[in-house]
Amino acid sequence: MEARKENWKYFRERFPEIHQAYEKYGQALHESGGPIPEKERWLIKIGASAASSYDFALRSHIEKALKAGCGKEEIEHAIVLTASTIGFPRMMTALLIFREETEA
Repeated sequence: MEARKENWKYFRERFPEIHQAYEKYGQALHESGGPIPEKERWLIKIGASAASSYDFALRSHIEKALKAGCGKEEIEHAIVLTASTIGFPRMMTALLIFREETEA
């Protein structure tokens, strides 16, 4: 199992109450936080995690965006759009993560 998912499983099993509270908080933000449609919410999260250098979050958000119906081209575009704000090298790292996650 991938290290990111294994670590999440460890956290979930070791700290079930904290995990449950975190999941509930995240779900409330994502689903009830405002009018932005789901696909766009995931694209925003992809841009934010790419910009923040949160590579494990970026991997998770790419996975969830695909499940929510985002196309690979949409996700790739969201990443490429970050270049002028976060810098070309950081965008290239995010693009590499995208390619690893989607085998593009």
